[in-house]
Amino acid sequence: MNHPVKVLISGGAGYIGSTVASRLRDEGFEVVVLDNLITGRREFVEGLTFYEGDIADRALLDRIYEEHPDIAVVLHFAALIVVPDSVADPLGYYEANISKSLAFVRGLIANGCSQLVFSSSASIYAVSEDFSVDESSELAPTSPYARSKAMFEVMLEDIAAASDLNVLSLRYFNPIGSDPKFRTGLQIASPSHALGKLIEAYRGDSEFQITGTDYPTRDGSGIRDYVNVWDLAEAHVAAVRESAKIAANSAYQVINLGTGEGTTVRELVAAFESVVGESVRVVEAPRRPGDSAGAFTRSRKAAELLNWTASSSLEDGIASTLEWFERRKLILPDLAD
Repeated sequence: MNHPVKVLISGGAGYIGSTVASRLRDEGFEVVVLDNLITGRREFVEGLTFYEGDIADRALLDRIYEEHPDIAVVLHFAALIVVPDSVADPLGYYEANISKSLAFVRGLIANGCSQLVFSSSASIYAVSEDFSVDESSELAPTSPYARSKAMFEVMLEDIAAASDLNVLSLRYFNPIGSDPKFRTGLQIASPSHALGKLIEAYRGDSEFQITGTDYPTRDGSGIRDYVNVWDLAEAHVAAVRESAKIAANSAYQVINLGTGEGTTVRELVAAFESVVGESVRVVEAPRRPGDSAGAFTRSRKAAELLNWTASSSLEDGIASTLEWFERRKLILPDLAD
């Protein structure tokens, strides 16, 4: 009798981690979650095997492996992710995203882990002339958050070369949307990214700020590659399934996860207005600390190695995010309007 593959997810009570957990469970995988619930939500791990604690707690990680020695793949999502906060508190970000992650990886290796999928970020790329990038593009992270991701990738590559740990770093572009069954979604009351701010302005009948209008893009606003989080979750299912095959060819591999479409902030506003059927009041504002012009992927690597391409439209992601904001008060009552 075949047993389901068991996956450990650090940060599995957060937005992306919990959505990936739902999709893995839907696909028949067994999921174990480790999360300290600083930003994650207990409601998102209901029905899952859940351990509350810090990724750097070696005794806890050892207990997880003692109780689940058949963990086959680890997905490492746990991190602090707000760019302006990282500029204000670089020490806290480097401690959480590098020091604690190193302790986590040391514990994984000691417990025999051989397959790690790392949640990285496209924010580490340098701005290119046409704003498109692939996995070999120059890196030039502009915030402590982005630098923490870039630094940890370098560390993981070195660790993979010197150990039995195989690593797949997935560089996400800009996740939007939610689980289509609305089990999980954005759990932050006031998200810091553009779509969250747009929804906040629309629902509160206030102004939406376009932060940065002097970028060398087609309309002066920043450009992003908005990828639906449910598509991202599908990519992680593929990563779990293909991790051993990828590792047979390379102990360390990087893959971009995006749509391949660049959308400026002004174009995002236009798409949002088309979905809601109303205009949003827009004002221009200076760039935020740590912001960059942005990028979108031109890579085919995800299609080649994971047999994955994003399938949802920008409008799909906007609509599902809006519906999640309406429904989430039933799941997260403390965020009710």
